[in-house]
Amino acid sequence: SSIVKAMLEHSRASTGVKEPTDLNALADEYLRLAYHGLRAKDNNFNASLETHFDPDLPKVLVVPQDIGRVFLNLMNNALYTILEKAKQNSPAYQPTLTVSTKRLANTIEIRIQDNGNGIPETIREKIFQPFFTTKPTGQGTGLGLSLAYDIVVKGHGGSLNFTSSENEGTTFIINIPFTAIT
Repeated sequence: SSIVKAMLEHSRASTGVKEPTDLNALADEYLRLAYHGLRAKDNNFNASLETHFDPDLPKVLVVPQDIGRVFLNLMNNALYTILEKAKQNSPAYQPTLTVSTKRLANTIEIRIQDNGNGIPETIREKIFQPFFTTKPTGQGTGLGLSLAYDIVVKGHGGSLNFTSSENEGTTFIINIPFTAIT
C-alpha cells in the first residue's frame, strides 16, 4: 500500500501555488522535523546538525509544501545513511548533517551534505529513477529521489545533482532559479 500511495503522489500534479518563501526558514524547519522524526524511532541516535545559511537570501517563489517534501526526503535519506554508518561502531565517527544555502547570480543553491557511507559508483546513474532504492525491502519505495527530482526540475525549473565519495558522504545540490520579488 505504501508503494501505491507513493506512486499516486509521484504522478499527481502539484496543486500548490508558488509563493514568496524564506528558504532558510523552510530548510531549518524540515531539518529539525527529519531529525526528530528519526530520533522518535531510535532515541539512541545522535547527530550533529550544522547550518550555514546565507543571511542575505531573498524570498523565492516556490511551492513551499513541494520544496519542503524535497528537503524532507533528502534529509531523511542523509540521516538514514549516517545512522547506518554509526551502527558500524567506529568510535571516531561523528554523524553530521550539514545544510547550507547560498545566493548565486540567478539561482539559490541549497546543499544537503552527510558524512555517511556515500553512494556506490555502480548505482549513481540510477538513483533518480522511479522505484530504485538502496534501502532494505519495506524501508523505501524508490520514489523519493525521483519525486524530488521532478519537483525541482519540472515543477520549479531548477536542478538537482549530487556529489558522493564512498565511505565519506554525499552532497545533494539543489538550484532553484529566482527573480527578485518586489
